Amino acid sequence: MPWLTNVRLPRAAACRHGDGRRWRVGIDADGIIERVEPLPDGSAAAGQNWNGDWLSPAGVDLQINGGLGLAFPELTPADLPQLEALLERLHADGVEAISPTLVTCAVAPLRQALTVLAAARLRHRPGRCRLLGAHLEGPFLAPERRGAHPREHLAAPGLAALAERIDGFRGGAGWHEPADIALMTLAPELPGAEAVITELRRRGIAVCLGHSAANEVEAAASFSAGVTMLTHTFNAMADMHRRAPGPAAAALLRGDVALGLIADGVHVAPTMAVLLQRLAPTQVVLVSDSLAPYGLGDGVHRWDERPLIVADGSCRLEDGTLAGVTLPLLEGAVRLARWSREPGRAIAAATVLPRRVLGDHRGAEALLGGRPLADCLRWSGSADALQWKRAGTA
Repeated sequence: MPWLTNVRLPRAAACRHGDGRRWRVGIDADGIIERVEPLPDGSAAAGQNWNGDWLSPAGVDLQINGGLGLAFPELTPADLPQLEALLERLHADGVEAISPTLVTCAVAPLRQALTVLAAARLRHRPGRCRLLGAHLEGPFLAPERRGAHPREHLAAPGLAALAERIDGFRGGAGWHEPADIALMTLAPELPGAEAVITELRRRGIAVCLGHSAANEVEAAASFSAGVTMLTHTFNAMADMHRRAPGPAAAALLRGDVALGLIADGVHVAPTMAVLLQRLAPTQVVLVSDSLAPYGLGDGVHRWDERPLIVADGSCRLEDGTLAGVTLPLLEGAVRLARWSREPGRAIAAATVLPRRVLGDHRGAEALLGGRPLADCLRWSGSADALQWKRAGTA
């Protein structure tokens, strides 16, 4: 059996060996990873020497709004070829799977988009990014924290309003059997939200706190009720303040709430991103929050009917409201590694930890077993110049 040796695996949690632990990886005749074994300290096992490069599964993006000019909430059946082209682009950008995010919109286009995504899911083939269940970001959001979400399509939380939008679609946040809807972001402090959270959990849909005015106490109560993630932590919610700790502090104290993070350096300052990861290395989950201009150039694009100004990877409305990015998910891992000087944790935040939100709690060594090496990622270089490529390429 051919072996790769002197390999590092991305580790989110602090461990005795830290990033210094080396592994060897056995590959069968079909290029499938058959064995992943730790190397004893000081070992010089035979095999192709990777000189400490990292091996990881590909990325998983739980919040991406579109790309190549497509906005997921606007999908029609005629967009299937363009959607498949986007999935091929995402695969080329190192992303294995996404939860396509449907921001606040009217009921009819929401249901149509879910139907188109279901059809595309059935057409999956190798060389395309997988479509997991959708992430519904809205419409049960706090108006004062809505950001770029259109006010006219916000709705008060309620079981009837929820049913109008998602009845007939399968809910489920499982990794191995994707349903139509995997996640929903809402403001849990709003009247009626508790009943919606209970119903979403009954349907198997993971609930996220976002675009919310919740304070620390309200956020903590929502976590007890079943909320398991913060959507783009620090954005569209209260910051951590010495006298008003806010949702992020409540999530940090819980220790089991995922912290979605946009690591572009604009949505959250690099110092705060590093601080968040050091406080909660197993909770930070990188998301791209990429919009329809992902894969296109800078310039004036659109968000629904409104102009969207794209410059240096950031997207803003005409009034300056920050709306998202056009940066690939793995660029966030590269930037976080540069800021934190901890590449292993940054890689894990984009590749290993997002799967835990969907119920797959395996570590990197277990996730790699049984995968084609060509579908995995090889990361090399220093924290200042981290690079990735498909592991099976020369």
